[in-house]
Amino acid sequence: MALLEEALQQGADLLGGCPYTDSLPEKQIDTLFELASRYDVNLDFHLDFDLDSRNMLLPYVIKITEKYNYQQRVTVGHVTKLSTLPQDELMVIAEKMALAGVHLTALPSTDLFLMGREFDHNIPRGIAPLMSLVKAGVNCSISSNNIENPFTPYGDCSQVRQANLYANVAQLATKKELEQCLKWVSSDSAKLMRLVDYGLNVNMPADAVFFPVDNRAEIVATIQSPSLGIKNGKVTFTRSDALMYPP
Repeated sequence: MALLEEALQQGADLLGGCPYTDSLPEKQIDTLFELASRYDVNLDFHLDFDLDSRNMLLPYVIKITEKYNYQQRVTVGHVTKLSTLPQDELMVIAEKMALAGVHLTALPSTDLFLMGREFDHNIPRGIAPLMSLVKAGVNCSISSNNIENPFTPYGDCSQVRQANLYANVAQLATKKELEQCLKWVSSDSAKLMRLVDYGLNVNMPADAVFFPVDNRAEIVATIQSPSLGIKNGKVTFTRSDALMYPP
């Protein structure tokens, strides 16, 4: 705790924890909330990362979020236990998450690679059911946990690719569903990060990425690469489509 406090005193602006690896997981959650509240920083937890629906820590995080009035400032990642719940039980906890303002991030590359290794058939996907959570009012996002390490041994850092992967796993295919997948790696992620100046509007930073598509759903459906990026109004990169030559 002393080292965490020293980091906060030196300017760290976010606290993270991994309670399921702690012998006293609830104590870790309590400690991090106390520090976060004292130094006014947001919280991120890697949470409930297995396929056993027992002993979920998410209800405790929701409870302590409400205790500290930390709505919209807490994010939980993975939470693969949610994928094991029947729909009625899932919606009960989803509604509690929404009321407490607890966000959730799914990490499809890591979750798919690690979950279900104890099975030799009917292997479960083991990824948090974002669409059901969103219907209950939970703000969600998709991201990548690591790149080229033992937990996620491959990848290229493309969040569009992660959105496409999630769409495949969750069997999302309509235009509206694919647009939601894109929101999970863009505008909904911005809400999670409390970015008040996100978007294309007057007096906002001129930060944008452009894709050569007819609609947002196509970006996810085709894993489209961006053709132009700007930062603070300045072009930072351009990309031309590869030329196709006859054999």
